[in-house]
Amino acid sequence: MEPWLELDRLGLAENGVRIVEDISLKVSRNRTAILGPNGAGKSTLLRLMHGLLRPGTGRILWPLALTQAMVFQRPVMLRTTALANIEYGLDLRGVPATERHARALAALQRVGLPELARRQARRCSGGEQQRLALARAWALEPRVLFLDEPTASLDPASSREVERIVNEIAAAGTKIVLTTHNLGQARRLADEVIYLEEGRVLEQTPVDEFFRQPRTNAAARFIRDEG
Repeated sequence: MEPWLELDRLGLAENGVRIVEDISLKVSRNRTAILGPNGAGKSTLLRLMHGLLRPGTGRILWPLALTQAMVFQRPVMLRTTALANIEYGLDLRGVPATERHARALAALQRVGLPELARRQARRCSGGEQQRLALARAWALEPRVLFLDEPTASLDPASSREVERIVNEIAAAGTKIVLTTHNLGQARRLADEVIYLEEGRVLEQTPVDEFFRQPRTNAAARFIRDEG
């Protein structure tokens, strides 16, 4: 498969401490999970991929020109309605005013929240806010969606709903890259795993192979401890 994202000797340090170091990899699959213990550099790597952080060393290459969006563990909601939050994102992306309202309503419908269109976004529950954040991103029609621990603070029912939406976004043709601590979630949502420890990539493996026969002792220990 042709890679759509390449990292070439990527590195980043903060206050003299290496966060990620000498990462070179190619991403070609449609759904990738970034796994690793706390402090491994997962969120930093995701933000570097998305362009929110600038690498200190190395390069990020996009062989294909792909539009992007990102959803965080704790989404930021504007002090306005759920519908207006989505419309604002479309406005920033340059979508004409004549299209924004219909696209925002359609996005709310896809995530199962049409009844919340006029509710103040910050008054929605945590699970509803995360679904709203997914709707806001999906409305932009990104070719790549980055997700940073999308269900880490949610109850099981809300987590299942978020996973359903992510699967629908992927089925519609959007490539997914997510960080997660949930091994079951990685199995359900990913085609491959990028495994990090101490800011270095130790494995990049198809998801079934990673859980069946990890290539490194570190990954095997992580699966055992987290499983």
